[in-house]
Amino acid sequence: MTWGRAAIPALVGGVLLTALLWWAGASTDALRLQGSTDLLGGEAVSDLQQWLGPWAYDPPQFAPDGDGTHYLDLFHTGRQIRFGALFVFFTTGALLLTRWLPPVAGRVPAALLALWAWAQVSAMLAVTISAPWQIAAYGHGGYRFLPNLSGVMTQGGQLAVPAGLVAAAATVLVGRAAAKGAGPLPRREVPARGARRAATAGTAVIAFSLLVLSYQGIAAAIQTAPYGGGFFSEPGDLLRQLLLLGAWSGPSGTPVMDWLLARLSDVLVLVVVWWALRLLPGLLTRATVPAMAVGTVCATVLGLGAGQLVRAATVDGGPKWGLRYIVTNLGVGLPAALLWGLVAGAVAAAVLRPATGPAPVEN
Repeated sequence: MTWGRAAIPALVGGVLLTALLWWAGASTDALRLQGSTDLLGGEAVSDLQQWLGPWAYDPPQFAPDGDGTHYLDLFHTGRQIRFGALFVFFTTGALLLTRWLPPVAGRVPAALLALWAWAQVSAMLAVTISAPWQIAAYGHGGYRFLPNLSGVMTQGGQLAVPAGLVAAAATVLVGRAAAKGAGPLPRREVPARGARRAATAGTAVIAFSLLVLSYQGIAAAIQTAPYGGGFFSEPGDLLRQLLLLGAWSGPSGTPVMDWLLARLSDVLVLVVVWWALRLLPGLLTRATVPAMAVGTVCATVLGLGAGQLVRAATVDGGPKWGLRYIVTNLGVGLPAALLWGLVAGAVAAAVLRPATGPAPVEN
């Protein structure tokens, strides 16, 4: 698929995702109307405000010291940057994914899942890029900046999951229409042994974060180690967001069955990543390092989502709290999925290269 053909569905998906999150954020005003608490319940209103708030253009309450208008302008600037970055990140990623993984026969499910995962990553990146303006708008720009940044970058993921699915579906539908008449797309044969070796190497990178760095003792050392001072002091929380794909400890003090069920969710993450990496080289039009890296990021996000659903359904009180618990935990681990997915994809591509030779050249 040419760049021109791939640009059309990418733009449609980017506009739709941005519009959906903008509309959802604007809906927070309705939650402040009289009677909303009586209709939905105080707990439901509080949850909705928490999930929709990161995409609301106006803050729910605003009373910083000093010039309130100046701080409000900072907040609005941050929101403009957030929505602009969301459009740019998703459109750019969707353009590349649609070109590397066109939504044609045999590739539609993979393209849909990849675009859905990338929508969640785009939302996280947009929130992170605009976080300094939000932090400064509340009068905390020079105080514990990195811990505040860590707290902000995890917001907004709950809403990006359903909105991203709608945007991904629209991108795939438009992409299928744009691909008509484009001629046969390249699809390479990948030796099974080489694909398995590459998938294993990439999964090992993910396992290093999920099973080694995420162990309680190592995670605590990462968070509490002295890293200097000044404006960038206390980076422990941010490092946890970037380096840890999970959190686990030994079974002491926990029923063994619950501990094993929790570990089952970690195993599921690795299984999803390995299987995706096993299939990815054959689905891509060109198994280049950038294509494998972005594809592995999407696979890691999907694996984390599957693991979180299993965990919520089996342990941690998920069955007791129901849908509310599941939604609250959506989007957890996306910063680490982006970092380690890029590394794992590059490793997998490097291992795959000797087995496949040079990638075919597209017209």
